[in-house]
Amino acid sequence: MALQNIGASNSDDAFYRYKMPKMITKIEGRGNGIKTNIVNMVDVAKALARPASYTTKYFGCELGAQSKFDEKTGVSLVNGSHDTAKLAGLLEIFIKKYVQCYGCGNPETEILITKTQMVQLKCAACGFVSDVDMRDKLTSFILKNPPEQKKNSKDKKAMRRAEKERLKEGEAADKVQKKLTKDVKKTKDVNVKTKKKGNVSDEDRVSPTVSQAGDKEDSEGDDDVQWQTDTSAEAARLRIQEQLSAVTADMVMLATEEPAKEKSNGGVTHKQLVEIAKENVKKGVGLKEMWELMSGSHQENVSALYEALMDGVEKGFAKYVVKKKKYLAAVVVEGEGSQMVLLRAIEEFCGKSNPNAVKEVALVLKALYDADILEEEYVVKWYEEGLSGGNKGSAIWKNAKPFVEWLQSAESETEEE
Repeated sequence: MALQNIGASNSDDAFYRYKMPKMITKIEGRGNGIKTNIVNMVDVAKALARPASYTTKYFGCELGAQSKFDEKTGVSLVNGSHDTAKLAGLLEIFIKKYVQCYGCGNPETEILITKTQMVQLKCAACGFVSDVDMRDKLTSFILKNPPEQKKNSKDKKAMRRAEKERLKEGEAADKVQKKLTKDVKKTKDVNVKTKKKGNVSDEDRVSPTVSQAGDKEDSEGDDDVQWQTDTSAEAARLRIQEQLSAVTADMVMLATEEPAKEKSNGGVTHKQLVEIAKENVKKGVGLKEMWELMSGSHQENVSALYEALMDGVEKGFAKYVVKKKKYLAAVVVEGEGSQMVLLRAIEEFCGKSNPNAVKEVALVLKALYDADILEEEYVVKWYEEGLSGGNKGSAIWKNAKPFVEWLQSAESETEEE
């Protein structure tokens, strides 16, 4: 079966991994009863992860003709005689509207229907949620015939927790295995040394020099070396000059003239980290590349990124968080504890921003929770640590309390059910 790339914009990419079969059509009947049969509609729709009834209905809506898809036989019919090229062109428009992510263009999306009866596409690759144009005729058909949901939100969260538990068990097993390997290696080294001592005369038994001992320790510790990005001031300077615009680079260069106590680990102040984050967000730079440029600690980088995303916002923080959730969703998939890092970044931002940021903290948490970026266990943990910490008098805890209580009551009701 001949395959082609999904999406017209990817047609020239020989290494694109998302493929679909080329459409095959057949004209049936004659006169007023003539129809076009899309022979492999089921295979095409399966490759797009969409019901075949959606694509068939879309053809009918766009061509102004009656269309029908038989669920039992898998036959897709559109009234009238339509050539393959015309239908293939309409399918490309369908893919752009109802399959590809509006953010990254990836076709790995699923259709969501909100409580307000709006159709959205959620991308599994970048986490972006795209709003479909509700003026399109097909949207009413989708609302009446919603796609089967694979898992509800609670099931997804349960799966994430189970996955984290498996990762913890795997890491523990890796540590045990690594320790066993190290012990075996040490035993072998001791045996080799013992044999050598038996064959070496007293004159040859000279203690190793300091440089020799250092070389030996380096060779034995190679397995435990953790390679890291060079965070020296000079390395940060070179990366900044390569990646940032001249204006931002000049701002960051001022870091070398400021007092050392105001600087972060990479020789850049928090204010300059925020400027770097702003510049890279505008350029659409990915999170991994951004971290390499910022050269601060993980908490410092996330705090600077959050402040950069909220730059210029005076109120309506929750709505703005939803608009910028692509970066925030990427932050929380970076490993265990990343949700706590994001929550502390929100706390830090509220502590030095305008009063509206503190007042709306519950709305921000609710928006991130609804978007599956934050989970209830981490929100509650962060809240309890804040109340028992040195900053327990902050107004942020008072404003976050209603949402945390709602989370705890909802969780207890679920357990009772």
